[in-house]
Amino acid sequence: MQQVTEYRQRSKAFLEKAGEELAAGDLEQASEKAWGAAALIVKAVADRRGIPHTSHNGLWDVVGDLVVETGDDELHALFGYANSLHQNFYEDRMPVGAVDFGIICMERFVEKVEGLL
Repeated sequence: MQQVTEYRQRSKAFLEKAGEELAAGDLEQASEKAWGAAALIVKAVADRRGIPHTSHNGLWDVVGDLVVETGDDELHALFGYANSLHQNFYEDRMPVGAVDFGIICMERFVEKVEGLL
């Protein structure tokens, strides 16, 4: 339970930091923090359910399970955007508007997934 709480807290802190990095003009770090927020909230669900979550594939599996359970296909789309943000950390090709939108999407994703905890 302690790990779940830690993942949740870190996810929210990463979302806040993503906004700060965006405001500072660091799109690479803003992207990575937003990705981290999404990954950590998925890890919280996985940890609560006793599901391994040590790889990207494992995270996708958890998201897929959540989609099946809830019927909410938007979770796939939002997590896909998270993955794009993660890629942007390495490629630095997304314009500011796309990163800003991505952070908004990650706020929505974290809220939705947190509600399933």
